Amino acid sequence: MRAWFARGPAPLNSPAAFLDRDGTLNQNRHGAYITRPEQLKLYARVPAALKLLSKKGYRLIVITNQSGIARGYMTAAAAKAINLKLVKDLRGKGIKLDGIYFCPHAPADKCACRKPAPGLLKEAAADRPIDLRRSFVAGDKACDLRLARRAGLKGYLVLTGNGREAPAATRKHGFSDLLALARGVADRSARRKKELK
Repeated sequence: MRAWFARGPAPLNSPAAFLDRDGTLNQNRHGAYITRPEQLKLYARVPAALKLLSKKGYRLIVITNQSGIARGYMTAAAAKAINLKLVKDLRGKGIKLDGIYFCPHAPADKCACRKPAPGLLKEAAADRPIDLRRSFVAGDKACDLRLARRAGLKGYLVLTGNGREAPAATRKHGFSDLLALARGVADRSARRKKELK
């Protein structure tokens, strides 16, 4: 389900950074859902990470499971208000998101949009031209990595939020946070450009 997306002309053939929200961009509430906008707290280094990814040509698209809606902890309208706060907070720091997409369903609903199903990613790709071959998924849970595999994209684990609880074999390939990931992506991109010269 689309919560918000940027309108207007967009460059063709841009890759996307498909980013999880809770535990990746903003702090998790331990044992509880984020149910009100004022509970949304960005990790300190996220703005720098998003600026770097944007500078490297990535569209910034948030894809998030929000089963708290189906479970009755919040309404879809409350979830949209939380997502709009994220848009406004980042805009205030000079960062433009290209879209936010969320799944309101519970795991038992077996929907096509709950990660690791690729529904949200497909919806985002239908809204704007995206070079999926150069895109990636980043998040703090195994479902983010499984989504990347199912979609044929690179998947990156961040060790914020639930990422710290991932198995040791998975954690050793993870990034300490989103800024470390963005720097890694930027370094790889620079190396590829040198190789093409």
